[in-house]
Amino acid sequence: MKKGISRSSVLLFSTIFILSTFFSGQQAAAAPSNKQMELEKAEIFGEINVNSRKQTTVIVELKEKSLVEAKQEGEAQTKASLKKSRTKVKKAALKEVDKASVRQEYEKVFSGFSMKLPANEVPKLLAVDGVKAVYPDVTYKTDEVKKESVQLPNEDVSPLMDKSAPFIGAPKAWDAGYSGKGVKVAVIDTGVDYTHPDLKGNFGLYKGYDFVDHDYSPQETPKGDPRGESTDHGTHVAGTIAANGQIKGVAKDATLLAYRVLGPGGSGTTENVLAGIDRAVTDGADVMNLSLGNSVNNPDYATSIALDWAMSEGVVAVTSNGNSGPNSWTVGSPGTSRDAISVGATQLPYSLYNVKFPNYSTAKIMGYYQESDLKALDQKQVTLVPAGIGDEKAFENIDVKGKVAVIERGAIAFVDKVDNAKAAGAIGVVMYNNTDGEIPVDVPGLALPTIKLSKAEGTALVKAIEAGNHTTTFSIQFVKELSEQVADFSSRGPVVDTWMIKPDLSAPGVSIVSTIPTHDPSQPYGYGSKQGTSMASPHVAGVAAIIKQAKPSYSTEQIKALLMNTAEKLFDANGSPFPHNTQGTGSVRIIESLQASSIVSDASYSYGTFLKEKGVQIKTKKFKVENLSKAPKTYTIDYKFDGSGISTNGTKKITVKGNSTGSFTSAVQVKYAKTKKGTYQGSITIRENGRKVTEIPTLLIVKEPDYPRVTSVSVEPDNRAGSYVISSYLPGGAENLAFLVYSTDGEYLGEAGVYQHVDKGEHRVKWNGTFNQGQKLEAGEYTMLAYASLKGKSDTVQTKEPFDIYPE
Repeated sequence: MKKGISRSSVLLFSTIFILSTFFSGQQAAAAPSNKQMELEKAEIFGEINVNSRKQTTVIVELKEKSLVEAKQEGEAQTKASLKKSRTKVKKAALKEVDKASVRQEYEKVFSGFSMKLPANEVPKLLAVDGVKAVYPDVTYKTDEVKKESVQLPNEDVSPLMDKSAPFIGAPKAWDAGYSGKGVKVAVIDTGVDYTHPDLKGNFGLYKGYDFVDHDYSPQETPKGDPRGESTDHGTHVAGTIAANGQIKGVAKDATLLAYRVLGPGGSGTTENVLAGIDRAVTDGADVMNLSLGNSVNNPDYATSIALDWAMSEGVVAVTSNGNSGPNSWTVGSPGTSRDAISVGATQLPYSLYNVKFPNYSTAKIMGYYQESDLKALDQKQVTLVPAGIGDEKAFENIDVKGKVAVIERGAIAFVDKVDNAKAAGAIGVVMYNNTDGEIPVDVPGLALPTIKLSKAEGTALVKAIEAGNHTTTFSIQFVKELSEQVADFSSRGPVVDTWMIKPDLSAPGVSIVSTIPTHDPSQPYGYGSKQGTSMASPHVAGVAAIIKQAKPSYSTEQIKALLMNTAEKLFDANGSPFPHNTQGTGSVRIIESLQASSIVSDASYSYGTFLKEKGVQIKTKKFKVENLSKAPKTYTIDYKFDGSGISTNGTKKITVKGNSTGSFTSAVQVKYAKTKKGTYQGSITIRENGRKVTEIPTLLIVKEPDYPRVTSVSVEPDNRAGSYVISSYLPGGAENLAFLVYSTDGEYLGEAGVYQHVDKGEHRVKWNGTFNQGQKLEAGEYTMLAYASLKGKSDTVQTKEPFDIYPE
């Protein structure tokens, strides 16, 4: 059986056909159908499968409260007393649990430690007096769309080349005297090249800490490190926040602290991320940025808890929302935190173009980096050269210099294909689909002007070129100017269980130019372009640093609400506002934040779920209004909710004295019988003297939430040769769960594991690289697809990028 499979969509018919044989009889069982895998339930509060004797790492939360939690709740707690309690629990755990060792310890914003132990010893750990919960040590990765930067020559870089900081108003804030001076910003990431000429002035003698190598030199992973790929992500993030050289960050005079929690290849786990958060708060950071994440859509995961308490301690915590969009429910931890600021990604305003490609009606512009390069193709006769799948090998024996490469989709990322074409000297790319139909996504910021075609027309084009028709002339036509747009890849909310709107707000995250390490002391000036919510989050962290400097008395709650209240609402190409769970309250704006004279909180709100057994149900919420001016203000409030059977009302008018706080109450009524199942959004608009102060996005869910049965799947090498871990996340659990292996060109190979009655949450599967109960995969690249079904509904998701099976 040979079926096509793409990164952005799955041929559901073929998948369901394959799976019907798995779930029609007794092949699927509560336990694995063969011994090649062992399912480990990674439920919160430590529900981990005890069938495995393999070593695993877990996060242990203690009943004894962290220093910050105890402080915020008015309880007496000292570092010494907490250490004493923790030591007691550790000793008891090490006595009761065989082959266990303690690794990291936490005390500031999370109370506990990480422990390595055999999985079947976890029940003993849960029984130890003083243990509150056990969490899995899950994998975190950088939230960028492409791991490697598009490196730029030094002569192409200027302070104005990075357009995103000026776009959100950074230079105007500098002119007003606010540049982040005196504010400490922690970058919890892959490390930072603190020797970079644009960054070294932002670091003091103490640089931070390296939790990967356990030293005080939190540098990026260099090239040639035998443990894995070099990194540059943290340096790029740090530059967006506070670079002060050829590139100017948002808060160019802020002080930076670096905490290396992600190692080679930009990957790490909970125990180091949690340690970085804990250490940053201890070190006195005012703002922290976490441009990283995982697939756990849960507000109570360990890192989310730590960030909530960091916010309570006065540290503004900013996180990326993830790059698993454009579907709902794709936000992951720590973006799911109740209190931290989660940031989605946008593309700056750009020109929309159409293309006419003679004889090929499906031709559309897929993406470009420089508008001038796209225009240069207009009415120009160009030579077309087939370049296979566009990997490096494809360009070894062909000449594309000054020509247009014709590339088939599949095997490697779009950006890699186009980068390879540019490196070979091409001036453009034609990308055609490898499955029936058109390529369903656009990719802004591609290194070359790229035109996309359907599979049928792309195949016909290659045949025409092979028959001798090597040239064509494109007609590039301007359509209109588009305003700032939310990026397709940006993850969406809401959050499972709390139903919170996420992201909280958005910021530029496409084609962001910033600092990167060169790993070459003789040429220290490194700059590159990246995209992802990883690039959006540091813009907001920089803005938070500026607000911290300008308004030092403001609480983290005030700063979060202020940034959300003053964000600019975004509209799609058709003029309709993006949904709340796509943009949050809008795109961050610095000057509006600095000049605001009112703060309204909560700045967004979800009324949660309305269920059948409640019949007619009413929910209320009290909001706070702060008048920051000396004179009294009178506010009017308007309420709106889409959908029949839903009515909303509340306080219509309030007057708040100068430098005082008032409140208003909203109420929402849902008549269950008259309201269709679904997610509904509304708004609360607050005005003062007819001028809009802010608009609060609101949300509610009627009947069962429509979250997908499975939201993610990934395959990572385990800690020994020939062993791998398949991770997936099931928001509501599944009656049936299967993992299917495909080749990168879409050929179905077989099942890697089939299960029934799987609990909700993060699941990790040990795998030895075999399929169909024993056949061994050869070394190479593959794609894994996860299928889950529950209550008559099924969903599939596949690995974002191909994974590697390594030779043994």
